Amino acid sequence: MGININDFKYLEPVSIGDKRPKFRDVMEEKEVSVKYYLSTAYMDTLIRHKARHEAAGHGFGYKIIDIDGVANAIVVGGMGRECNLLIDKRLTNFTPITRIKGEVNKDGVRKMTPREWARLQGFPDKFKIVVADASAYKQFGNSVAIPAIQATAEQELKTLGLI
Repeated sequence: MGININDFKYLEPVSIGDKRPKFRDVMEEKEVSVKYYLSTAYMDTLIRHKARHEAAGHGFGYKIIDIDGVANAIVVGGMGRECNLLIDKRLTNFTPITRIKGEVNKDGVRKMTPREWARLQGFPDKFKIVVADASAYKQFGNSVAIPAIQATAEQELKTLGLI
C-alpha cells in the first residue's frame, strides 16, 4: 500500500462554538480539601523567589490564573504546580490536615487538585485516580491530552484509508 506521509494533516485546534474553554469548566464544583491551600510561609517563599528572579531579569515564578481564563501548561517537577495556582475562596475550615509552616493562607490561594489536572488533560471524571497526589500529578503532567491523541489517531486512520 503506497502511503504518502504528506497526506497526513494535523487538525486545527477545536473550539466549542465561539466559547473558549475556561479553567472554571474543569474546576472542582465543591470546596476542596484544605491540603490544597498554600501556607502563609510557602506563599512568602514563592513571593521572595519570584522577586529574586524578576530582579535578575528572569520571568520565573508562581502564577495565579484567572478561573475565567485558560490554565497554563501543566508541568511536572520543580515548581510546576506553582504555574497554575488559583484563588478559591470557598474554604471554610482553615485547620491544616498536613504539617505546614505558618498557617493556611486566608487569600484562598491553592494549587489545582489531581482531578482538575486530569480534566485539563481530557480524562473523564469516571477515570479513577488510585495513586497518591504526588504520583497523580506526575502521571497527568506526563500525559498527552486525550483529545489530542484521539484526533491524531483518527487523522492517521483517515490517511491510511481505514475510515
